[in-house]
Amino acid sequence: MTFDLYRDAHGIPHLRAGDVLALARAQGRVTARDRAWQLEVERHRVRGTTAAFLGREALPWDRFARRARLEDTARRCHAALEERDPETAAWVRAYVEGVNEGLAAGARRAPEFARTGLAPGRWEPWTPFGVWLGTHILFAGFPAKLWREEVVRHLGPEAVGLFAADGPGTAGSNGWLVTGARTATGQAVIAGDPHRFIEEPGVYQQIRLACPEFDVLGLAVPGVPGIAHFAHTGTVAWAITNAMADYQDLYRERLRRTPDGVEALDPDGTWRPAPAHTESIEVAGAEGRPEEVEVIETARGPVVIGSPPPHGTTPAAGPEADPRTPLALRHPPRVTGDLGFGALLPLLRARRVADVDRAFDRWAEPVNVVLAADTEGGTLHRVAGRVPVRAAANRVRPVPAWEPGHEWTGWHETPYGDLDDGLAVMANQRGPAAPLGTEFAPPHRADRIRALLGGRPRWRAADMPEVHTDTHLASAAPLLDHLAALDGLAPAPAALRERLLRWDRRMAADSADAAAYAAVRGALVRRLAAEPAFAVLADPPAYPEVFQPWLALLPRVGLALEHLLTAPDLYGIDRPALVRGALEETAATLGEGVTWGDTHRLAPWRALPPEAPGEAPQEPGLSGDHDCVLSTSSVPGLTDLASRASAARYVWDLARREDSRWVVPFGACGVPGDPHHRDQLPLWLTGGLAPVVTDWTLLTEEDVDHEDVDHE
Repeated sequence: MTFDLYRDAHGIPHLRAGDVLALARAQGRVTARDRAWQLEVERHRVRGTTAAFLGREALPWDRFARRARLEDTARRCHAALEERDPETAAWVRAYVEGVNEGLAAGARRAPEFARTGLAPGRWEPWTPFGVWLGTHILFAGFPAKLWREEVVRHLGPEAVGLFAADGPGTAGSNGWLVTGARTATGQAVIAGDPHRFIEEPGVYQQIRLACPEFDVLGLAVPGVPGIAHFAHTGTVAWAITNAMADYQDLYRERLRRTPDGVEALDPDGTWRPAPAHTESIEVAGAEGRPEEVEVIETARGPVVIGSPPPHGTTPAAGPEADPRTPLALRHPPRVTGDLGFGALLPLLRARRVADVDRAFDRWAEPVNVVLAADTEGGTLHRVAGRVPVRAAANRVRPVPAWEPGHEWTGWHETPYGDLDDGLAVMANQRGPAAPLGTEFAPPHRADRIRALLGGRPRWRAADMPEVHTDTHLASAAPLLDHLAALDGLAPAPAALRERLLRWDRRMAADSADAAAYAAVRGALVRRLAAEPAFAVLADPPAYPEVFQPWLALLPRVGLALEHLLTAPDLYGIDRPALVRGALEETAATLGEGVTWGDTHRLAPWRALPPEAPGEAPQEPGLSGDHDCVLSTSSVPGLTDLASRASAARYVWDLARREDSRWVVPFGACGVPGDPHHRDQLPLWLTGGLAPVVTDWTLLTEEDVDHEDVDHE
């Protein structure tokens, strides 16, 4: 295999090869050298074997991965692709070969392997499918249906809307398209930032892939070939956001044990066999036998929660009879054997918007809103992905598998959106995907982006950080309105109230007023959660630990605070009294000179935490908040630390690709101590963007040692 590897000043790889397969192999190999530890963790996540080297804390994911049959689904999708699209299957296989060639060298660079005593394992042709599936299986937030079930059970169906907000486990994004009529160059600009849980190494990899067929740069997912979500080919560029569509269902199952195994009751009243077996999970540092997990699959899908009662016991008679009733997950890749990988090569080969549109017709998972533009003035605003047609009840809560009427009966046509006054804005709000979802993000980010873009007649790519970094918090209005209505306050709370009413509503890291607002908000969230009407939700059912973030009361109250403060009636709760109490508490406890950035600090996830607390780097304070365009999400009432934020920022300039810009939170390399491990963090913090270098002569060629590979 021959290829050329160049890097820019930030260590971002630019790859050039003689054909598509050689390029895929090069991408796999370079990714393995730069991100070996990250790839090894992802491979184990697919298989549900992370506890074998990360210990008991990793067990919840491993149990879920086994019960959800992630690896088996990946195998199915790979086999189906080989039948349906052998060219793409061969391309994925070439990437895997490259990963296997580069892993040994990558592992020698990564200290985590030595620390855990782990040796890099071999990737299989289906491993990239599993990485994609593992990354996105919780993306649509099906566990939110468990939360809604609890809300209905305790408060009634009318309460579901009170808590409507994008859940704590979902991911969002900003994206906007400015057509040539609104730019200084006469060509379109696309910009935005995906919001995900911040991981180190990062979930996106800046990369350039060039061969005689195409020359594409963008943000790749380590472990998956090509560039799916955000890319610029030179003549066309595209970006995505989470459509917030609902395309995963939970079915309450009636299961029974028989001498021959497990049976499930189907909608026609017939008990049918449900394949079942037991798997063992090794746990590092654990004494005794490995953890065992029973894997069961019904006609609906794998059972991810619960198990059949003992032999001879009658299963629960109805969906409300027992909250521990087993639940099966049904989602499109398990049903169709298609993860949408057939879109990846056509996207790389795209030259015009029409090519991107046709490629996204093959998209499956996750369901996204797409923006695209080309140098001929073409634009695209559409939804892409597979959403099943089924009863409305399926979208809201778990539904009974044994009752007819909850089957999937086809697939929705994916809607298209329009541009308005030369603009298209997507920020997980109700837009073209509205018919396909249940809960969407509040409109604040989308409204603010549109207002900012409307503030000047012409935009340049270099202007876009003004939008990326905006910290105005429109969702503060209901709480501030409640504060304004208070009277009879003591001097200290009254002074704090007046200070907040003068506040510019910007969540800047250096703002003491933003810190004071956040403190009042947190105190109010805790008070609301303690109200008897809501306190019944504080102790969720004993569902597996992996689902608990969706069932935690404080985050739910914090995300729904606007609704809870503006609803006509709230179960007789005296909201003014709670606001008064929160204000008085904050006035008595808020430290002098405390700023938002003092407590609102970055809290990235690392698969392997530092051995000692002092070894972790001191992470910086952040501007922004959940509903700001600069979205840096904390959990009001629980912590100001931000674990979710912009996993990348990008600006695609259709006039001159070399005027495009990008940045990630840390750096291009996943190896601690490497010069490019965290070198982009200062840019990311300030809203800066690194230049996209397209001139090969301005890059540094790196010697590719073709002998330093594992050919086994």
